[in-house]
Amino acid sequence: MTLLLIYKALHLIFMVAWFAGIFYLPRLFVYHAESKQPEVQAQLKIMERRLLFFVTPFAILTLVFGLLLIQAYGMDWFKASGWLHYKLLLVALLYGYHGYCFKLLADFKADKNTRSGRFYRWFNELPVLILFATILLAVLKP
Repeated sequence: MTLLLIYKALHLIFMVAWFAGIFYLPRLFVYHAESKQPEVQAQLKIMERRLLFFVTPFAILTLVFGLLLIQAYGMDWFKASGWLHYKLLLVALLYGYHGYCFKLLADFKADKNTRSGRFYRWFNELPVLILFATILLAVLKP
C-alpha cells in the first residue's frame, strides 16, 4: 500500500463526513427559520452550532489530504490536469459556502435571521450540485 492510496482514502473519508454535515446543516436552518416556538429555536441553535463545529475539522482534513494528493502526484501532473483546476474552483466555492454557514449561524444565534425556510431549502441544494460536478470531474477527468 502506498502513501498516495492512504492520502486518497483519507481524503475521501473526510470529504464524506464533511458533506454529511453540510447536507444536514441547511435542513436545520429550514426548521429554525420556520419555527415560531422559542424552545424549539433554542434547541436548534445548539444543534446548528454543534454540527458546524463538528464538521469543520473534516473540512480542514479534506483540504489537507487533497493538498497532500496534489503534492504526491507532482506539479507536472497538477499543471497538466485541466479538470483538476475546475474541481478546485468548485471546492473553493464549497469552502466559501461552509464559511457563509458561520455567518448564518451567527444570524440565528443573534435572532437576526431574515431569510425564509424556502431560501434555506434552495441553499441546501448548492452543495449537492457541487458534489455531483466534483465527482464527475474527478472520475471522468475530461
